[in-house]
Amino acid sequence: MPGTLPRFPSMPRGINPPSLPRGLTMPTLPSLSSLPSMPRGITMPNLPRGMSLPRVVAMSTVSRAPRRLLQDCCSVLDHQTPGGLCGCCWALRPRYKRLVDNIFPEDPEDGLVKANMEKLTFFALSAPEKLDRIAAYLSERLTRELNRHRYGYVCIAMEAMEQLLLACHCQSINLLVESFLSTLRLLLEADRPHLHILATSAFVKFANIEEDTPSYHRSYDFFVSRFSQMCHSEHEDIDTQNKIRVSGIRGLQGVVRKTVDDELQVNIWEPRHMEQIVPALLVNLQQRTHTDRYTKFFCFESPAEQTEVCFRELLGRAAYGHITNAIRPVLMHLDTHSLWEGRVFAVQCFQIIMYSIQSQHSHLVIQQLLGHLDANSRSPASVRAGIVEVLSEAAVIEATGSVGPTVLEVFNTLLRQLRQSVDYQLTGYYDNAGKHKTTSPEEKTLQDAVIKTIGSFANRLPVYQRSEVMLFIMGKIPVPGIYPALGSPNAGFEGSRMIQVMLLKSLLQVSERYESTNLLTALPSSFLEPLLSFTLMEDPEIRLLVLSILTSLIDRHHNTARLTAASVTFDVSALELKEDRCSRQDNLFIRKHAQRLYRHVYLTCKEESSGRGHYLALFTLLAVISLELANEEVVVDLIRLVLALQELALSNQECLSVFNRCGVQAVCAAFLHLLSQLGPPPPFHQHVTQVIESRHGNAPHLLPEEVFCDKPRLPEGELKVDEAFLFIQSKICEALTGSSYSAHTERFNTPYTPQITDEDRLSKRKSIGDVISLQIDMDPEYCPDTEQKPQTEQITFETLKNAIEDRGSVEEEERRRRMQLVERFQTAPFEEIAAHCGARTSLLQSRLERVLDVIIRPPPSPSGVSPPRSTPLYEMKFPDLCVY
Repeated sequence: MPGTLPRFPSMPRGINPPSLPRGLTMPTLPSLSSLPSMPRGITMPNLPRGMSLPRVVAMSTVSRAPRRLLQDCCSVLDHQTPGGLCGCCWALRPRYKRLVDNIFPEDPEDGLVKANMEKLTFFALSAPEKLDRIAAYLSERLTRELNRHRYGYVCIAMEAMEQLLLACHCQSINLLVESFLSTLRLLLEADRPHLHILATSAFVKFANIEEDTPSYHRSYDFFVSRFSQMCHSEHEDIDTQNKIRVSGIRGLQGVVRKTVDDELQVNIWEPRHMEQIVPALLVNLQQRTHTDRYTKFFCFESPAEQTEVCFRELLGRAAYGHITNAIRPVLMHLDTHSLWEGRVFAVQCFQIIMYSIQSQHSHLVIQQLLGHLDANSRSPASVRAGIVEVLSEAAVIEATGSVGPTVLEVFNTLLRQLRQSVDYQLTGYYDNAGKHKTTSPEEKTLQDAVIKTIGSFANRLPVYQRSEVMLFIMGKIPVPGIYPALGSPNAGFEGSRMIQVMLLKSLLQVSERYESTNLLTALPSSFLEPLLSFTLMEDPEIRLLVLSILTSLIDRHHNTARLTAASVTFDVSALELKEDRCSRQDNLFIRKHAQRLYRHVYLTCKEESSGRGHYLALFTLLAVISLELANEEVVVDLIRLVLALQELALSNQECLSVFNRCGVQAVCAAFLHLLSQLGPPPPFHQHVTQVIESRHGNAPHLLPEEVFCDKPRLPEGELKVDEAFLFIQSKICEALTGSSYSAHTERFNTPYTPQITDEDRLSKRKSIGDVISLQIDMDPEYCPDTEQKPQTEQITFETLKNAIEDRGSVEEEERRRRMQLVERFQTAPFEEIAAHCGARTSLLQSRLERVLDVIIRPPPSPSGVSPPRSTPLYEMKFPDLCVY
């Protein structure tokens, strides 16, 4: 029949037509504009399932038919379908492949075909079991396009996979992930930066998807390594380099988000991962200074800013057991690149760390830094100083009281660094082999940093822990002859002195911010007594530090800043001094320790090496006592002390210079001027004012304005003071009569005379031998030059009794000795008691040896000479049946 297609004979059943050689395809049939209708009763043969007739090409597109034919042939070759009739025709391919192919436009610049992408997405959601095939085919297409360097189609395939990931439900996402991650690996292994950025962006989108279904077979080791490598990019173009680095940082951030909360995933906190991630972040954070200016000028995205965000997120997700693994690479990076010496980056880095981690974990960072400081004890002073400064900054950020059980460890480590620094400063080398030199300025810089750090740590602690810290530091201060020197044996006395100064400076750092309402807890006897003993040291710097520590602990209302200079011209009302009523605890404190304080103030004024700073510190200490602990009895005792100091400055028995005498007189004038305005009756103020006016006219060298200036004008020769320039005891007593102070004026009848005890000499001892000899000299019954009794002395009961009991014959003498013993144990410091007991033990031992020597003396021989014995009698062994 004309106009009809020829009918092909059907093939026998079970016999397939022969396939064409690989690479050849059947030519497409020509398209007809119209076909005549088939006669009635004649139908077209049925096509096998899955086959369809070739598409009809419209007449308007006949001119594009050759191009379309070529594209169809290329697509069949690219897809590499199996041989046979089904592989020759595009229409015979599986539906998911046709849907995938339809999303790719003819021109890659046109982008993803959105309408076809919607069809593919609908098909994937309708048949989720086909997701793995869709993902595999998309990955196959992307790989072929990548190998052919058709990067436009690569981007389209990647965009399609991203949309499928975002559209799929959480239960089905695992079917896509494996192909998706393998595709990203291919892109990251390519040598094209824009592909790296494309893959990283896709991975970040994947990381932000929350999954409900666990996965046991994923591995992110490759991504950690590759993203870390991108963070170290050194591309020639700065813009491209910054983009690659930012992508690497975001990729690491995505890995952390994807793995940190999933226990089934790889443990990102393992050292092998942290040693890649942390240095990659620090390298970009380190380039903040010179890179940020460039990026801001050209409107680029800053890698440093993105790094800080990622670093903070990483540390914020760290649990208790992960802090150590996260901090150790930071310390290693700072060591490797010598970043401790610059200090700026190290401090900035640990500020980010301390602000990012959970507050209850901050003490772990402190422990890591302390351990690293110990590990670098043989490093240069600049490195140790950098670590210490970072410790100081970390302590400021740390939450109050979170140091916890590591308090003593912190201070013990810092004090140990002080001891080592003193050794290095004295020897000139910071190693035992004597190969690496150090200088005194470098070690002093380290020592100042350690002292500052001690203060920073202590100021973050509660009040009760600060008291324990002060006691701990006080126990570490070396006292020559009692406590062993904290430095090396080569340091000697000079090393102990330097450590004393530095530890007292540390105490001053702690005490400056110490606030306590109860002085009994702030200054217990176990702390106050050894502290006061240092006021009698020969070193003037030590005495000045002790006075400053006492003032800062007693001054609870911070009046010291208003009393910076001693003067007889200031008005108390203008100074705005803060006073408070003396509490019951304060009264107990002053009754218990007042005489000890007054005594050490008096003895400090007798030191010839005192200078301007010492006298100003004495004035401030007396002023603070009168403001904090003032009552009628205390005021009277302070006036008695000032009068005693005035007599001390006039005494010819003391070897004081003219400056020392004038300084003491100036302190007395300034303090009485201040005290007269705080409460005593007006006649007392009038007397003080009259004496000060007399000194202004004829003896200005007795006033603080003239003595404590830069160039004091002192009289030549010996100091002579007229009675008109002195404060008279009788006039002061008369001025206080009739007031509330009159009940205590009888105390003026007894001038203040501090009892000079052996503590004054013990404080200046140099060795334990001096202590023992001093204590032996104190015993009136022991004399080392006493001749031994003759050998013919008879041993009686009284001899043994006197040797053991050591009793005198006079009861009054015994009672007096007992009273002295009780007083000594009540007032003397612990080291004096210990030395005295040791001396008494040695004395008893020597007397027992004398008694035994008399007992075992051999009988006298006729010749008068006793033969020497090779073995003492009491060491000889006698037979068991020997009868005496």
